[in-house]
Amino acid sequence: MRRWLSQHRAALALSVRRLLAAPFNTLLSLLAIGIALTLPAFGYVVLDNLRELGRSASGVQEISVFMEVGAARKDIAEIESRLQTLSGIRFTFVPRDEALKRLQKSEEMAEIVASLPRNPLPDAFIVEPADASPEALDVLRQELASWPKVAHAQLDSAWVKRFDAFLRLGKLTVLMLAGLFGAGLVAVTFNTIRLQVLAQAAEIEVARMIGATDSFIRRPFHYFGALQGVLGGLVASGLVFAALHLLAGPVGELAALYGGSFVLHAPGVREIAALCAAGGILGWLGAQLSVSLSLRRFD
Repeated sequence: MRRWLSQHRAALALSVRRLLAAPFNTLLSLLAIGIALTLPAFGYVVLDNLRELGRSASGVQEISVFMEVGAARKDIAEIESRLQTLSGIRFTFVPRDEALKRLQKSEEMAEIVASLPRNPLPDAFIVEPADASPEALDVLRQELASWPKVAHAQLDSAWVKRFDAFLRLGKLTVLMLAGLFGAGLVAVTFNTIRLQVLAQAAEIEVARMIGATDSFIRRPFHYFGALQGVLGGLVASGLVFAALHLLAGPVGELAALYGGSFVLHAPGVREIAALCAAGGILGWLGAQLSVSLSLRRFD
């Protein structure tokens, strides 16, 4: 076990020395890998922020349950008790008097409300389910509408379906970009490792003559490719943070113009670790392919 660990430590140290031996070439390779990982990573962050914006937008994922105008207190209490038994939802009761006061505060509706002889608004519940998929929202709306003394359950299902379709399209686009640029990352690592193998052809021949196994020869190149991928993932994370920092001001100003506030959420430690891991796996894969083909030529 100690021998196996010492061999891996030696291979890792050798790959680090090779990275430091040509800093300019290493920097260019890391930039190429980082840019290849930045676009799909930034697309994922944008989709995640859009999903959060959809959740926080007023009325997007809310079901308005309007009671009948003649509903008594016991009817309202029954609906409230039923809502409490449902899991994964939050709800707020809006009395008819409070709803009328909100309309009176609106400049467009104040004059109309003042001319009404009585309060025509019903009591209502605002239901916010945790599951915001269009199918789940529609099923919940139908269930709420079937309850006694409920006059109408309102949901802007068309908007929800359009937003959900847009997110699905965006997710598919990000996956396609990830596949495309992932293949580019493998190609970059493949070419870099191939050049290294060719530069060390004589050293590899001598090592094989004295009994070195293929796994022993491949190991430093595998570590080299994986290290390049991990460092490229860190470069990509830095580029994503820089892009979000540049966009934070304009996005905040745009949200303020629409009377709201929105802050772009940066990727967390898990997302950065996943990006570095993906870069390391793709770098290892490029090194594996390159070394395998090169050693076949030696044979």
